[in-house]
Amino acid sequence: MDQIKRFDLDKKPVKERFFLTPLAYLLSFPTVWYRKLKINKVGMKGLKPPYILLATHHAFIDFKVTTAAIFPRRANYIVAIDGFIEREWLLRNVGAICKRKFTNDTKLFKQIKYSLETLKNIVAIYPEARYSLIGTNAILPDSLGKMIKVLKHPVVMLNMHGNFLTQPAWNLKMRYVPLAADMTQIITKDEIEILSVDEINERVNKAFVYDEYQWQKDNKIKIDFKERAKNIHKVLYKCPNCLTEHQMGSESNRIYCKHCGKTYEMDVYGELKAIDGVTEFPHIPDWYEFEREHVRKEILDKTYYFEDEVNIESLPNADGYIPLGKGKLIHDLNGFRLEGDELGEKLVLEKPPLSMYSLHIEYDYLKKGDCIDLSTINDTYYIYPLTKNDCVTKLHFAVEELYKIEKEKLKTSNP
Repeated sequence: MDQIKRFDLDKKPVKERFFLTPLAYLLSFPTVWYRKLKINKVGMKGLKPPYILLATHHAFIDFKVTTAAIFPRRANYIVAIDGFIEREWLLRNVGAICKRKFTNDTKLFKQIKYSLETLKNIVAIYPEARYSLIGTNAILPDSLGKMIKVLKHPVVMLNMHGNFLTQPAWNLKMRYVPLAADMTQIITKDEIEILSVDEINERVNKAFVYDEYQWQKDNKIKIDFKERAKNIHKVLYKCPNCLTEHQMGSESNRIYCKHCGKTYEMDVYGELKAIDGVTEFPHIPDWYEFEREHVRKEILDKTYYFEDEVNIESLPNADGYIPLGKGKLIHDLNGFRLEGDELGEKLVLEKPPLSMYSLHIEYDYLKKGDCIDLSTINDTYYIYPLTKNDCVTKLHFAVEELYKIEKEKLKTSNP
């Protein structure tokens, strides 16, 4: 593995090549026109690049909405390394900046700074770092406020609506949904000087709040897609009736428990209703947060533990994945421990709780199964559990809650 070329994170970003801009517009505008995109701009009059554009992250269509929102300007986009696979030349030449997810990366800060100060460009960042799992906002890194404070450039928020409902992470079949977006300058250049890092983070977190199912209900958006609930059990893995985990199933417009038989239907406006008995969570994100609270309780009770045999693949560069065979993954109160064989050398990767504020997960990734990925600065490991079903959502909850709990402990010990 030492002889394998690593992705060059030091290579300077460029402004999008002029001959690629028509292609970006051709790929973006027909989609957003068809979906009747409406952009509500607030505080944007007179604002010109360079500035930081923070955006919610729901589906691939996000990039098309962003293209329309900043038209006729272009941007440097932060893109995860798997996005570069077999198209590194193209992404570099449209101005993309590579990132390994959930790592402390000083090189990324330098690339953003260069894009703002030297290229005088917009830098588009999706700090949730993965598609929304259930149509609500995810945890953001505290370092975001520090970065904004140091860079001293205006901050614009692009809060998109309809993107998740068009193509949820757990069921990628497209359905027609009209799109909308709020584009708001949330911090001016002058305000950065007087706002503290905590105040910047508070303003950013407030701007990131969204709930796609509530938006659907409020706007009376009917989605009569027949398989609208298929695979939602990958996110809603715990039965609220019998509290059994990883025994949920889903098909068509239904989600059901294989253990107790409780069944719920999702209507065309995104609400759940039990076929028989009480409907514990008509609003889908409430079920999701119910699961989070149970994971947090396990951690506080010191009963949380995960272990499974896994398949491991390495992604050191943009050439593609390198199979590393089987290994073992443990996640407990001490964080992650991954053990395996890395082309003849022993692989041991440990990630303590405070090293990751969240976790990138994928459902049926490339038809290989559900997976998580763990990154170092030089590599990203894609890890597929082999015997535990529908477990990656719970792993993501555990990572986030462990991080919060450990951070709270630090604050208590260092007031």
